[in-house]
Amino acid sequence: QVQLVESGGGLVEAGGSLRLSCVASGSINSFNAMGWYRQAPGQQREFVARITRNGNIDYEGSVRGRVAISRDSAKNTVYLQMDNLTPEDTAVYYCNAYNSIPWTEYWGQGTQVTVSP
Repeated sequence: QVQLVESGGGLVEAGGSLRLSCVASGSINSFNAMGWYRQAPGQQREFVARITRNGNIDYEGSVRGRVAISRDSAKNTVYLQMDNLTPEDTAVYYCNAYNSIPWTEYWGQGTQVTVSP
């Protein structure tokens, strides 16, 4: 069973930065893609960023230019560098991994990010 473990969340002031990490129990190259989602209180979980096996990267529009997703295959880790954070970025951030054939999807337990005004 694949496990994804996030870390790096915390409390930061507006304008600050955080780097989230997601460590997979196996090779991250075994997945079609890995990414980050977030869920704010009372809101649906939303896409933040994704990196595919061949290195293609996508960002949600509101975070583009402020976040950067990267990976270290040797460490089975995917990162999310977040800069110029705003209170609207406050949410639980979840790591995601999937394969499309057959469809399998995995989620981490989440890490809380809180941005104070």
